[in-house]
Amino acid sequence: MEYKLLNDGGVESLMKIPLRGSADVIVAGGGVAGCAAALEAARHGCSVILFEKSMMLGGLATLGLVNWFVPMDDGKGRQVIFGMAEEFLRLSIKYGYGDVNPGWKNGIYEGKSEPPPRYCTGFSADIFALCLTELLNSAGVELRFDTSAADIVTREENGAVVSDGVIIYDKSGLGFYKSKVVVDVTGDADLLYKMGAPTLKRGNYDSYFGKVINMDSIKKALESGNIGNIYRGVSGGHSNLYGHGHPIDMPLFDGTDANDISRYTVSSQIRMLEKLKKDDRLSRDLVQIPGMVNFRATRRLDGDATLRPEDSWIRYDDSIGAICDFDGREYLYEVRYGVLVKTGFDGIITAGRTASGDGYGWDVLRVIPPAIITGQAAGLAAAESVKNKSRIWEPDIRKLQNILERENVKIHN
Repeated sequence: MEYKLLNDGGVESLMKIPLRGSADVIVAGGGVAGCAAALEAARHGCSVILFEKSMMLGGLATLGLVNWFVPMDDGKGRQVIFGMAEEFLRLSIKYGYGDVNPGWKNGIYEGKSEPPPRYCTGFSADIFALCLTELLNSAGVELRFDTSAADIVTREENGAVVSDGVIIYDKSGLGFYKSKVVVDVTGDADLLYKMGAPTLKRGNYDSYFGKVINMDSIKKALESGNIGNIYRGVSGGHSNLYGHGHPIDMPLFDGTDANDISRYTVSSQIRMLEKLKKDDRLSRDLVQIPGMVNFRATRRLDGDATLRPEDSWIRYDDSIGAICDFDGREYLYEVRYGVLVKTGFDGIITAGRTASGDGYGWDVLRVIPPAIITGQAAGLAAAESVKNKSRIWEPDIRKLQNILERENVKIHN
């Protein structure tokens, strides 16, 4: 294919890009949402290629060291999120440390603590990443690491912008992969944005954290017999979800700007080192720093529907999954299919932190369990679109719901 480029003077030139492969479904991004989408599409008979720019799957959950399955319950002793999120949770602790409170039995807390402990767990980030590789590979997903989704190829058809595939960049250079559906789980809605779909952005607080081990943590791990206790946190920026701890004179970080990402990384790493300099060098070691930026929300789709904080407890006929508030108790939501798509843009769907959420609704959507649930729904919708040759924004929603329910996804609260 020929690809149009603009040089610094604004003059157009053409560059030939080789066709390197094709698949029914291309998944751009290997975070937990992308892994869920790829696995679901493959399980429903599609050929799937997943492109991941790093060397491990899991995204922020693994590479970003946010290795915590946040609460999947209503805060009153009833599990809300199941489906592939439950499958991934169990996988994350199958060969590594971590577990849910033993009082949880079959989705209900049967212990005596008040209030009930949340249904959540930590896990080994690196072991979980390896498990995801094994799981997707065994399902027939073609995994392409060290590969960035550079652009999307589109055409106009019947009043819609239609995706034909993705241009990637890897060690072999630029290449074109043709597909019937693209799942944009880049984390920043990169392909949706380049396709011309409406997107929205917000700034990110100062947050950067790694893991150290020291003599005290080693002692605690030995005494408890739990290797998970060997880690301690260390930050280069420590603002929380609501911005507490963000320096007053520091502008928010735009996660879609290359210069801003470098500014964030350099500043954060230097501040982390300054903290470590204060310790005796033989008393501790820094064992992990994040392999990607610790941004919570950068750019997302402005979809056919948007999850907002005030949507709690509203029942939607087009729900593709029930989720909970990971930080509070009792606030439950139903994720509408429209948060994943935009009418007029065919052959592309999103999930995870680039699904359409507003304010705190965006935060509710972007964390690990809801990201997996939306990824599962996106993968199923992609497979159905391929099989039925239907527009991605016009699915048979009842069929999707029935299939997801058979896969143990709770559709309504």
